[in-house]
Amino acid sequence: MTIQENIISKLNNAFSPEHLEVINESYMHNVPEGSESHFKVVIVCDDFKDKMLIARHRLVNMVL
Repeated sequence: MTIQENIISKLNNAFSPEHLEVINESYMHNVPEGSESHFKVVIVCDDFKDKMLIARHRLVNMVL
């Protein structure tokens, strides 16, 4: 399982999101070709309703 697949699995299990995108942006950084080191996560979920941005980040970081 790739790192990207692992992230998707963990977030799906933890949040049951309405929308989830995990985008590998490693190619935009100075890393070897094929690296999985930088990701952008777009997630829409009821768990984030009425939470500040930093609280949303903390929820995702705790899962990962």
